[in-house]
Amino acid sequence: MLKRIILTILCLILPLSVIADELKLAKNAPTSYVVKKGDTLWDISAKFLQQPWLWPKLWRINPDIENPHLIYPGEELNLVYDAQGRPMLVKGKPALKWSPKVRTSLKDQNPVETISLNVLSPFVKYDTVLSGEDIESGPYILGSDEGYKSSVDGVKLYVNGDLAVGKSYGVYQKSEAILSPSTEEIIGYHARLVGTGKAIRQGDKASKTPATIYVEGALREIRAGDIVKPVNEGQMLPSFFTMQAANNDVQGEIIKASNGMREFGKLEVVFIDQGNSHGVKQGDVLSVKRLSPGVVETNDGPVYTADASRWNRMANEAESDYQMPKEAIGKLMVFKVFDQVSMAIILNSEKPLRLQDWVTAP
Repeated sequence: MLKRIILTILCLILPLSVIADELKLAKNAPTSYVVKKGDTLWDISAKFLQQPWLWPKLWRINPDIENPHLIYPGEELNLVYDAQGRPMLVKGKPALKWSPKVRTSLKDQNPVETISLNVLSPFVKYDTVLSGEDIESGPYILGSDEGYKSSVDGVKLYVNGDLAVGKSYGVYQKSEAILSPSTEEIIGYHARLVGTGKAIRQGDKASKTPATIYVEGALREIRAGDIVKPVNEGQMLPSFFTMQAANNDVQGEIIKASNGMREFGKLEVVFIDQGNSHGVKQGDVLSVKRLSPGVVETNDGPVYTADASRWNRMANEAESDYQMPKEAIGKLMVFKVFDQVSMAIILNSEKPLRLQDWVTAP
């Protein structure tokens, strides 16, 4: 009996997994496409697929495309079907233009990337999220051998903490607190790298003997109280990301943008209030959704809540008389994960995204 139940469950699960992995072509998907300068694998796959993060299945190994990371501008891609009827991309003839003055060749071009690491590198190198523990008990700058209130290259910094001699450390300047939208509790602190150096004296925090860092690269003024962390701690990223749909349990909001603005668009970096503790992983793709404006019924008919009179708003306990839907307006990909916060890059958007837009599994 138990075997029969297990067999029944497997029969139910397997079709669902096959459906989940099945490639779905985008509406009006082209039969061919010529790669343009600045294209990414995501951009190209989005022209053919409803789920661009499944691009490895579309670009699967075949004699024509051995390495999708080496697709060059000017090359023609054609949509074909294999023996099982599954869509795949193959190369057509390259569309090269020749000039009597300038010779153009594919080797002179840069291949397209999944997500350009040039876009992410400033945020990988310079932006991080500090935890409450980092702020309360982590090592921090006491001062320098010069006695200045701020320091630059070539000075020795004294640190309240025990460091490993010969190891490289980053010095981070705490910025504003990051608050949870639901509880308004502090879930981290945005911080920027202000300098790097190497530990030349270990120190002993218990006996109040400071450690010493020799500054090798100051990006801006280093001040007393700046936080010290090992270089590359949580900073290492793959050369390209394996994208996957985020777990269905992930439900959060955009809580901050790296540019400090309230609206932002494609290839800008944002923070979301979901992290390791919520099951978020590097490479997760999330759908960005926005709640449609609320509507209340009045004697003159339905009006938007924002346009309703004070009396009508007071008469309604809820913001809206109707449960308005959340409409998908964009997608983003997580590239850096902390305990309760993650950093993500916007892959596409139908309109400018905003703070407090929702993020969910696609």
